[in-house]
Amino acid sequence: MKGVTLRVDGREVVAAEGMPLAVALMNEGVTAFRRAVAGEPRGPLCAMGTCFECRVTVDGVAHVRACLVPCRDGMEVETGG
Repeated sequence: MKGVTLRVDGREVVAAEGMPLAVALMNEGVTAFRRAVAGEPRGPLCAMGTCFECRVTVDGVAHVRACLVPCRDGMEVETGG
């Protein structure tokens, strides 16, 4: 697979093109993808798009489920972790 470069919370990350974004984030040690209303860190739970725990902002679009988005070159990702 071809490697692509994404920017995650301001830092460059290299991942395999087409890899689920949630996997790329976890490979980089990111475990908190967002914060719950009370402030607890939240991350992937089901890894198949039903739980909504892995929501991040991708290219300015909020509440994107990272487990369903394939990595592509130039993605800008913001976590709330």
